[in-house]
Amino acid sequence: MSGAEIKVLYFAQVAELTRTRQEVWPLAAAIKGGDWLIQLESRYPQLAPATRLKLAVNQYHIPHEHLIQPGDEVAVFEPVTGG
Repeated sequence: MSGAEIKVLYFAQVAELTRTRQEVWPLAAAIKGGDWLIQLESRYPQLAPATRLKLAVNQYHIPHEHLIQPGDEVAVFEPVTGG
């Protein structure tokens, strides 16, 4: 993987909806997590609204304002509810 892309991992329902567990996305410059989720929804409309999804970058949960950098590993998953 080059520095101008990110590795994206999908979990649980997100993996089922995207029909893949991982893929590589081009990413030439840093982008806020929330803005990237909007791009994700453009690619996978079945995830709408994608802004409800949670992100982890390099195995750390992040807020949507956090910047995703080229070369990062991004995990995407459904919000977890307690019960």
